[in-house]
Amino acid sequence: MSFCVKCGKDTENTINGLCAECFIDGRKLTSLPHHVDVKVCANCGDVGYGERWVTKDLEDAIEEAAVDSLSIIREAKPVSMEVSSSEQEKYTHVVVIDSILDVGGCIAEDTSSTIVRLKNTVCKRCSRQLGNYYEAILQIRAGSKNVSQRVMREAQNRAEETVDSQSVSNRQLFITKTEEVQGGIDIYLSSISLGKAIAKDLSDAYCAETKEAAKLVGQTEDGQGMFRVTYLVRLPDFHAGDVVQFEGRYFKLARVSGNGAKVIDLMNFRERSIKRPDMLSVKVHERSEDLREATVVSRGKGEIQILSPSDYSAVDISVPDDLAAGDSVKVTDIDGALYYVP
Repeated sequence: MSFCVKCGKDTENTINGLCAECFIDGRKLTSLPHHVDVKVCANCGDVGYGERWVTKDLEDAIEEAAVDSLSIIREAKPVSMEVSSSEQEKYTHVVVIDSILDVGGCIAEDTSSTIVRLKNTVCKRCSRQLGNYYEAILQIRAGSKNVSQRVMREAQNRAEETVDSQSVSNRQLFITKTEEVQGGIDIYLSSISLGKAIAKDLSDAYCAETKEAAKLVGQTEDGQGMFRVTYLVRLPDFHAGDVVQFEGRYFKLARVSGNGAKVIDLMNFRERSIKRPDMLSVKVHERSEDLREATVVSRGKGEIQILSPSDYSAVDISVPDDLAAGDSVKVTDIDGALYYVP
């Protein structure tokens, strides 16, 4: 058993010869610097931590910066903290931290405050973006004048979504600018690898033709060649959902991939595959957005009766045996006869 040299109380543990109560008495247990600076990108609003930038709520960033700067004497162990902040001026906030601590088995409270100053700057990504930095150009082009604008926009949106998803884990991936040019769209990208990944994704999604060309534009600091790469993606006429002609038969283009396509024969509703090299022979008969809807009059196994969209006459058409037809179905006209499009 020990005793406190100040109050004389017997105690099992002493801190520098004092009992916990005497050690705490009049002692500052926590401290904060006079001020803490937080970097904020004036362009995107992200918060900087050294060389690292993150997207974060500004109030959370202000309070976290103060907590990270809090010093606690080594004899104390934090139990809990309550943090509050208030705006003093536009770029200055006062942060107060109320701490509950355990000092040698004795619970104590302490309060510290600091000023958090917001420092506007520009992060590396925005600096590059604002400076029109790019390493790759993705050129989305129509294979012919028959490619619809809807498909072009869909491909553009897909490219932008790829950038959005990859930039979550890598802030250096971004779109510098997008330009509409004759015959298509040019997307300027911050990374060669990003351009390559998007070109491959569009090739797989649309069975599109792709080409790449590199151009030497300078040297890096260590003397290596610096290149810019152009990725050309030429979209085909066909698109998933279209009615197409292949080898003298008519099909619905069900799915498209980098290996080719899956199609459904409109005569017998059987599915078959078309290999990528053979996709050059696929011709669009009717686009998915142009398919007409016909009202169903009656239903039977393997057949339904519809009202023709052109003259509203009753027409019998073949359908799959297991079809649960609704009030209307999609149809296409082939040589004057209507066919059900699944």
